[in-house]
Amino acid sequence: MKAGRLDRRITIMRASLSANALNEQEETWLDIATVWASKEDISDSERIRAQEVSAEITTRFQIRHSSAVADVNPKDRVRFDGRVFDIYGVKEIPYRAGLEITATARAD
Repeated sequence: MKAGRLDRRITIMRASLSANALNEQEETWLDIATVWASKEDISDSERIRAQEVSAEITTRFQIRHSSAVADVNPKDRVRFDGRVFDIYGVKEIPYRAGLEITATARAD
């Protein structure tokens, strides 16, 4: 993986349970790593469902392998450029060179 392609900064987030003021469990998202990544938009779509139009964009991020990101999985999220992406696929790039993360975000 060439370093010149890693020209974007992304933050990987993981859900955590914490107690609110009423001692109820609520999910909060914590940043686990901010890393350099390459970004490639691979598809976009629009849907009309229940008289609401929504748009989604699917993006592929590639990052270098490290102990901080070794356990990234589809339960995590990526924050990039003010948008939150839900991860739905993580593949290892051969020889532990990096990870390829496929994620979707609402485009609206």
